Amino acid sequence: MENSRRTFLKRAGLGVSAALLSPYLFSCQGSKLGGGPFHDLGIQLYSLRDLITEDPLKTLETIRKIGYTHVETFGVDAEASKFWNLSVPELKKVLDDNGLKTHSGHYDMSKYLSRTQSAKENIEKYIEIAHSLGQSYVVAPVTPMDDINNLSVADYQFAAEQLNKAGELAKTAGLKIGYHNHFWEFRSLPNGTKGLDILIAFTEPSLVDFELDLYWIEKAGYSAQSYFEKYPGRFSMWHLKDMDKKFTTPVVGEKYDKTGFMDIMKEIRYAEVGTGAIDFVNIASYADKAGLKYAFVEQDDIYMPNKFESVKKSFDYVQKFLTK
Repeated sequence: MENSRRTFLKRAGLGVSAALLSPYLFSCQGSKLGGGPFHDLGIQLYSLRDLITEDPLKTLETIRKIGYTHVETFGVDAEASKFWNLSVPELKKVLDDNGLKTHSGHYDMSKYLSRTQSAKENIEKYIEIAHSLGQSYVVAPVTPMDDINNLSVADYQFAAEQLNKAGELAKTAGLKIGYHNHFWEFRSLPNGTKGLDILIAFTEPSLVDFELDLYWIEKAGYSAQSYFEKYPGRFSMWHLKDMDKKFTTPVVGEKYDKTGFMDIMKEIRYAEVGTGAIDFVNIASYADKAGLKYAFVEQDDIYMPNKFESVKKSFDYVQKFLTK
């Protein structure tokens, strides 16, 4: 979700929101908490990127008052060691002051994973920042984005090797590397396999975990359950993201695999968790088989005027239907 994703993922949302805090948001901490990943629910902060850029303190405070217990970061300025103009120690203090933890962060590795880029992101710096925040996972949020329609078996094998190398570095600090999917990792390659299968097969389970985006696997025409059965224990993180019921056509296959990215994005529309086409209750029953540790609500575009209201709606659904 770093600059590469900002460049390529066309936003269809409402732009910068001046979302007003409704009084009901401040009476939500009564939600029961337990020890499971759906009780202790996180949010990927990219969902509220406009708000957290404008006012990180108020945004994080409101997230906690809604009931979220941890956050997944994005968008670090690694050279300055800052998130949204907050230094890493300042961000850690804000999180601590609000009773929030951060177990995972998205860190741009698109050049690091590319066979064609000579300049690479500073993985050691990412690990240092993640360790300072108390995170357990440094997650690659996206593949190299320069030519996603022509990613090859060799490209995915190289990326897997790089993830393993990063995993070795992370291990010295007590962390692991993660990888987050989109739809193109499910395209069929010449040998009949899929990019995600290559990444899973060629990475060491002790070094690399996977963060399955439930929206994107469904939008690719596959089921999360089938991957949990095929690769048990490899999916320690999930993104809970729902699909508009009017936009359920898969975007993987002969019709789409060479289509321009922006044309494909016209087929994409998200929904608050529990209001769309994805059967989260059934998927949640596979949490143990998947190896789930952390679940995050994420919505790439929010169409409601009040974005806090949107993420509260998703939070409430998870607490009502997915907690055990």
